[in-house]
Amino acid sequence: MSADRGLWITLEGGDGTGKTTQAVLLAEWLRDGGREVLRTREPGGSEVGVLIRDIVLHHRGDVAPRAEALLYAADRAHHVATVVRPALERGDVVIQDRYLDSSVAYQGAGRILDPVEVRELSLWAAEGALPDLTVLLDLDPAEARCRLDSADKPFDRLEAEREEFHARVRDAFLGLAAAEPERFLVVDAAQDPESIASAVRERVAALLG
Repeated sequence: MSADRGLWITLEGGDGTGKTTQAVLLAEWLRDGGREVLRTREPGGSEVGVLIRDIVLHHRGDVAPRAEALLYAADRAHHVATVVRPALERGDVVIQDRYLDSSVAYQGAGRILDPVEVRELSLWAAEGALPDLTVLLDLDPAEARCRLDSADKPFDRLEAEREEFHARVRDAFLGLAAAEPERFLVVDAAQDPESIASAVRERVAALLG
């Protein structure tokens, strides 16, 4: 693995698709190969982001869809400027749970806002920054809900949405991947974790040369 440049990898997909598990496995593999790794997430990857995360995911009252989209964009602007860019400039590999594709899927398709406007807002907030690789863990929403139920923890505001909401989110993610095949790796998240991790490692190894 070449250690002379940073690499930015984002993990996307519906709730319950195994993003955290894959982030852990990928980070361990990269560290074993001698890379410096930063794991982060949106929202909540910075001190400011932790406050925003509490509002968008755990606030008990309603949050207007456009306000929600703006809060995610605000988190993204601060996170990219203060966490992601400095890590990449150090040559680290950044493994990030969710980025702007989640906003397009959840606020665009899920909340039925204009997905183009949502994407443009995020790109403006992040000064046009896009990851080197986006891993989309694709899973039927019904199976994902079963996984969330078995975790025996309270649902956040997005996890608690109805089945049709999550179906729109999944379709949006798949549409984004189809539009940018050079950036996306779509993996069947119904596979066992090690099979998924192997597919991800193969793509990352190619990027690292």
